[in-house]
Amino acid sequence: MNIAIIGAGWAGLAAAVRATEEGHNATVFEASNTLGGRARALMVTLPDGRELALDNGQHILIGAYHATRQLLRTVGVQAETALLDLPMALQFADGDGLRFTDWPTPLDALGGILLARGWTWSDKVSLLSQAVRWRLKGFQCPPALTVDHLCRALTPRVRQELIEPLCVSALNTPAQQASGTVFLRVLRDAMFGARGGSHLLLPMTDLSSLFPDAAASWLQQHGSLVRRNARVEGWHRDGKHWLLEVRDQHHPMASRRFDTLVLATSASNAAQALIQHANIAINAISNNCLEWARTAQSLRFEAIATVYAYHPHATLPQPMLALHSDAVCPAQFVFDRGRLCGPKGLLAFVVSAARGDKADLQQQVLAQAHQQFGLDLQAVQTIVEKRATFACTPQLKRPPAAIAPGLFACGDYIDGPYPATLEGAVLSGQAVIRTILSHQNPA
Repeated sequence: MNIAIIGAGWAGLAAAVRATEEGHNATVFEASNTLGGRARALMVTLPDGRELALDNGQHILIGAYHATRQLLRTVGVQAETALLDLPMALQFADGDGLRFTDWPTPLDALGGILLARGWTWSDKVSLLSQAVRWRLKGFQCPPALTVDHLCRALTPRVRQELIEPLCVSALNTPAQQASGTVFLRVLRDAMFGARGGSHLLLPMTDLSSLFPDAAASWLQQHGSLVRRNARVEGWHRDGKHWLLEVRDQHHPMASRRFDTLVLATSASNAAQALIQHANIAINAISNNCLEWARTAQSLRFEAIATVYAYHPHATLPQPMLALHSDAVCPAQFVFDRGRLCGPKGLLAFVVSAARGDKADLQQQVLAQAHQQFGLDLQAVQTIVEKRATFACTPQLKRPPAAIAPGLFACGDYIDGPYPATLEGAVLSGQAVIRTILSHQNPA
């Protein structure tokens, strides 16, 4: 098959790699020059005039992201050098908090809980007993439960120092609103799954270099195409094929014919394109497109802010630290970029489920850094992704991968087991190719 994929984010590129592995031809159309979607590099200038590549948001991976790690290996990325592998740790600057041991799973979690600094025996027993109950129930709960309700038996310290930061970082949704079902799935895989699943994997390079650029090179070498600066202006059904109208720097407007079309854009862009297509499609396909668009448009989105700040002597005791956060201290985590992909003195503060405007967030984070570290930092760049992830609430209905005959979608918001993470995007991209093949070759 000739498969067209609109959008070169992690989901779209994962779909292209899987399609190519299966022996099909994939063409990825990306309207911008930079690949990676919401997980990509951008160029900034430091206060001393140096230019460097940062990311449009600080991301991490964990050992349980099996699909992402395998995909990196497929496209030739050496994970041993591209990712810093650390034990799971949610520790503060003073050393209090949780840090897993290097014992076999689940003993690493057990050791981390028993040795958690600043926790009383009551805190530790409440978490251990609750973890046992979750494990006995197969890490499942009634679908209507929120994370806050799920964890009501835990002590306030455990909820504040473990559950709430873990929930908001993994689901980007406050515990009072987040899905207990999805949280337990993440908890099972990340903290009580296979050996090494709980490990933190911190990128040692910018996100474009980590996967998107490597994927594009791999696709070119294996007969598929990634076309940058190529905007798809429209598409329609032409018999059994899809005809795409593509505008790029070489062809002001050219038509391309494909067997299958995959929308790998944001939920809002995909919904808008489908509503436009519904106006010219036959009734059956039109209804499918409108129903899918309604489901996608019903999703509520949460913002993530990353505040990059600099001082030539700024450094942290660990590459990643948890922060004490509240309404006036909004950042939950800080990363020492000098220990990752440089330069020394650059810190990245992450505000999940961010509220307020960019200027206010930046000022609050700089004040938070001074209060908790005694650092007078200079802001370098503040990036707010207003629609970074969907709000992962209980019993959420997410749009499916299959839309209409020959028409599909992928992305971290598509129906699946994971929240809006890099692993969720990769899983969706791979799953859409399986769905396409099953439609082509029904059992």
